[in-house]
Amino acid sequence: MASSSPSPPHVPMELHVANRQKLLNSLRHHLTDSSRPLHGFVFLQGGEEQTRHDTDHIELFRQESYFAYLFGVREPGFYGAIDIATGESILFIPRLSADYAVWLGEIKPLSYFKERYLVSVVYYTDEIAGVLHDHFQGSGKPLFLLHGLNTDSNKYAEPAEFEGMDKFETDLTTLHPILTECRVLKSELELALIQYANDISSEAHVEVMRKTTVGMKEYQLESMFLHHTYMYGGCRHCSYTCICATGDNSAVLHYGHAAAPNDKTLEDGDMALLDMGAEYHFYGSDITCSFPVNGKFTGDQSLIYNAVLEAHNAVISSMKPGVNWVDMHILAEKVILESLKKGSIIVGNVDDMMTERLGAVFMPHGLGHLLGIDTHDPGGYLKGMERRKEPGLRALRTIRELQEGMVITVEPGCYFIDALLLPAMESSNTARFFNQEVIGRFKGFGGVRIESDVHVSAGGCKNMTKCPRKISEIEAVMAGAPWPIDKTSIYLENGREQV
Repeated sequence: MASSSPSPPHVPMELHVANRQKLLNSLRHHLTDSSRPLHGFVFLQGGEEQTRHDTDHIELFRQESYFAYLFGVREPGFYGAIDIATGESILFIPRLSADYAVWLGEIKPLSYFKERYLVSVVYYTDEIAGVLHDHFQGSGKPLFLLHGLNTDSNKYAEPAEFEGMDKFETDLTTLHPILTECRVLKSELELALIQYANDISSEAHVEVMRKTTVGMKEYQLESMFLHHTYMYGGCRHCSYTCICATGDNSAVLHYGHAAAPNDKTLEDGDMALLDMGAEYHFYGSDITCSFPVNGKFTGDQSLIYNAVLEAHNAVISSMKPGVNWVDMHILAEKVILESLKKGSIIVGNVDDMMTERLGAVFMPHGLGHLLGIDTHDPGGYLKGMERRKEPGLRALRTIRELQEGMVITVEPGCYFIDALLLPAMESSNTARFFNQEVIGRFKGFGGVRIESDVHVSAGGCKNMTKCPRKISEIEAVMAGAPWPIDKTSIYLENGREQV
């Protein structure tokens, strides 16, 4: 498998030049519409290295996402500015002490960073106030700082700070929504990086699937994935902490955290739910595969897996610009409920089940989220949009209509979570829908999730993820068959498969 791994691509810094120009165009348009002058500076602060508690151990650095989007800088301690009037881009780098050369390597000149990151000019961070003062040549030219709510995390982006900043006029409201919206629609250069992250992650998922055996530990599956994406893909970072859940752990939606660290032993008859995605040059992937650890689906495992797969495929077949994401979530719920009814797990009228929000009992999370530099990319809610309040729908990370250029995950799931099932089975509103004789078989089953990263195109969408999905494909791959079996990728345009 390793010999066929895609080579890590060269990353053209023109990608970030284009991102800066995209922001300039949007910001200038906004200022013109607001009858405001086209002057001032966009000013951002990059990330700082963090040490572990009170030690001198430095954690692996990963750049702040908005700064990465505009400048592509991998080093910590940088600042960046963009002159709105001229388009000139400026980087400010830390002035390093002589000891740096002893312990951390060559101290590179300003010219190195100017050429590497394709900016107009580079200065040191202790020169920020003086450089900006010289550029402003008068009052009334604001610094547009990044400050605003990430509607996904419910946390605020913190504005830049530097010594002497109090002498400048600042604007804390304009930049964040405009820059966030720039990140929502991906350029061809961005899509190429997301596709690469998908390619190497898909390949790694197949390797893990192929090597999984009863008796292993969940963390061994995580280790195989991380090794493959780094060894053969050059991906030092993962998009998020790996979820390697088997058996009843697969019903824990965010399994793999410090209190549940992927440490169960795989047992014969368990389902595995592996949610793992690599990151390359800041751009990520987010992929989930579900399969039986022994390589063969039982009847019950097939029932639940196919219910989720049908929902996954129905959504992707329906996706195109103008489609509302809430409708896609509802579609996924309905397909899953219909499948569960066919399997006699639930009984009754599916439309009545939808009215009572029974779908949220089996799929309490949202259908998917925007993907890019962050696993949960910002921009899911525009100004004035309010979250739905119903179970399931309130967990949606976006309620927007799809637009060409978006990348969004499609990740329906079906889980047997006692904390949700038991109250629903006792509720006067929903108890009648459960087949008590059958559903008991699924206690301890865990859950199934199937997740792909999908690019919304002009005519429909493209599934960027290339993992085995059909039961026959999974069983064949786990038995040693090559992958892909009969196709390399699937394009879905207007709901029709085109190989």
